[in-house]
Amino acid sequence: MKKILGRGRLARILGTAVAAPALLAAMPAHAADAPEGKWQVKLLATGVLADGNIDTVRSINPALASMGAFSAPQTTASNNVTPTLALEYFVKPNISIETIAGISAHHVTGSGSLEGASLVDHVLIIPATLTVKYHLPLGPIRPYVGAGPAVFLVMGERPGATAAALGVTRTSLSSDLGVAIQFGFDVPIKKTPYSLTFDAKKYWMDTTAHFYVGDNEVLQTKHSLDPWLLSAGIAYRF
Repeated sequence: MKKILGRGRLARILGTAVAAPALLAAMPAHAADAPEGKWQVKLLATGVLADGNIDTVRSINPALASMGAFSAPQTTASNNVTPTLALEYFVKPNISIETIAGISAHHVTGSGSLEGASLVDHVLIIPATLTVKYHLPLGPIRPYVGAGPAVFLVMGERPGATAAALGVTRTSLSSDLGVAIQFGFDVPIKKTPYSLTFDAKKYWMDTTAHFYVGDNEVLQTKHSLDPWLLSAGIAYRF
């Protein structure tokens, strides 16, 4: 009886030893073949490189127009680095819809004849963006291109030191609708749901700036914001 039990136990051990490598070999293959999640969230550090040039001087108070510095005013907007969050949904394996959330702070200074003039401070911009992306099936590195509408929500702006010294008591920058294109790529981190991600967006976006002394508008200018948003971070797909 002991011999029979011994032989049966030995057979089971040998059977397990033979089967185990096959099972282990099958497990990674099964994981690699599993469908990827439809959702992806990205945490990014984003550089916002704005333009801010004046396209048009729509109206100007004669007192300002008579000042040499305001005969042909020009401005630039400061750059900034800010955290952003992106949420992406894959409609198909190679097609997704993405939106981003974040807020960026800027100030507007003069250039040219207004060089160094502080005109608008504390401009907060929320670049609400929705893009449709196509992911190119090129192996482990996953490049993509995309395009879609965008709205820049502008708030918190106030007169800069130079504008305040000229008597400006209030400034207002309009929120506006524009368009964005993007390109970038994701690099999966081994066989995990995580990826390194790199993204570039180009916007075409205008805003109209209003400068007031009391209730009277003394200057109105149209500006091209037209920023680049350059981002890098980590993505998680589920």
